[in-house]
Amino acid sequence: VQLQASGGGLAQAGGSLRLSCAASGRTFTNYAMGWFRQAPGTEREFVAGIRWSGGITKYRDSVKGRFTISRDNTKNTVYLQMNSLKHEDTAVYYCAARYGGVQYGANLYEYWGQGTLVTVSS
Repeated sequence: VQLQASGGGLAQAGGSLRLSCAASGRTFTNYAMGWFRQAPGTEREFVAGIRWSGGITKYRDSVKGRFTISRDNTKNTVYLQMNSLKHEDTAVYYCAARYGGVQYGANLYEYWGQGTLVTVSS
C-alpha cells in the first residue's frame, strides 16, 4: 500500500490550499482515510476523515466550516480543501488509511503517507 500526499506549501492567513492523497496497492472500499497534522513539539492530531464507501466524514472542531475532505473513487485520491487558513494550521500534514470506519487516534491507522508541509503566514 502506498499513500502519496502532495499539495502543501506556503499560504497567507485567510488563504486556501488543497492537499491530495493518492492511494494505491489495494482496494480501499472498506477503508477509511484520514488527514492528520503535526506541528513541531506537538503530537500528531486528527484533522479530518472520510469513509471510502459512503463518504461519511468527521472533522476536528477547529477546522469545521473551513476544511472539507472528499474523495474521488475513479482516481483513488482523497482531498483536503483548506480554506480560511490560520497561522495555527501550520504543520506537516499526513494522510493515513485504516480498515473500517474513521477513528480519531493516529495509532489506529495502518498505512501512512509521507508528510507535506503547510505553512500559513500571519
